[in-house]
Amino acid sequence: MKILVVEDEVQLADALSEILKRNMYSVDTAYNGIDGLDNALTGVYDGIILDIMLPGMNGIEILKNLRKEKISTPVLLLTARSEVEDKINGLDCGADDYLTKPFVTGELLARVRALTRRRGEVMDDNKMSFNGLELNKNKCSIIYQGNDIKLSLKEYQIMELLIANPKQILPKERIIEKIWGYESDVEYNNIEVYISFLRKKISVISAPVQIKTARGIGYSLE
Repeated sequence: MKILVVEDEVQLADALSEILKRNMYSVDTAYNGIDGLDNALTGVYDGIILDIMLPGMNGIEILKNLRKEKISTPVLLLTARSEVEDKINGLDCGADDYLTKPFVTGELLARVRALTRRRGEVMDDNKMSFNGLELNKNKCSIIYQGNDIKLSLKEYQIMELLIANPKQILPKERIIEKIWGYESDVEYNNIEVYISFLRKKISVISAPVQIKTARGIGYSLE
């Protein structure tokens, strides 16, 4: 799952990013409203954590622009305790939820899980499966008939993307955008390396699943 954090307090933004990465999310960070809107308009994110008070363009303006452009990415607003009108305005403008600062990590993660569930891509907070192959978030592993094998973070994120889109060809460009970021300079052979690792690990546990190559396009889980 890919999350965009838009927060001008650099220390808080970086802390949010680190918390999310430790919980297996792929994260991009923007420190002002202009960059935040540019990133959000790509539509590659599964959720956006959006501060209201931002330089360049505030969170409410970003939200209005997103909904005007038919970007339906779920949005969690970050607000101060005194910003009651902003909370109401934000929800009326298309926000999905809000979280009051200061907040505890557990509540943040619970709200992010609820946020991404609304998009319909995750059936369980900690587990996903396809044809008997289970992807376990807590263990960071794939499991088949009691046999499990650990995955690296990038392997996990790629497998999560494939299971969320079974039997669909995922273009390499989309995989890069979702896993490495919209402005990443990562090359296609990086993906090929991780796909090779995943194929070997799937084979080790004898799961009846294949990652197939659509030559010149991308990959699909069959």
